[in-house]
Amino acid sequence: MIIDILSAIFLLIGVVLGIVGAIGIHRFPDFYTRLHAAGITDTLSALMILFGLALQAGWGIAAFKLALIFVFLFFTSPTASHALANAAQHSGLKPKLEQK
Repeated sequence: MIIDILSAIFLLIGVVLGIVGAIGIHRFPDFYTRLHAAGITDTLSALMILFGLALQAGWGIAAFKLALIFVFLFFTSPTASHALANAAQHSGLKPKLEQK
């Protein structure tokens, strides 16, 4: 019973973080801030969702596979964000700066 409640809490936190990231992608003014919103919330949202699913799966092969998925996402998501920012910078895309 307690594991079901904890699992639901982690799943809910993951979904809320995913929605916040999606809102950030639509609301922020330029590519770099949108990329930051997507990169940060993507990794943390995946962690929460996968942890909630692992609690439901119990100790076994399913939880191990979920942990492997998280390790893969933990390394590839920031790397992909960095590669996108680097490509944007090399192509000459400038960040929007506040006009004073």
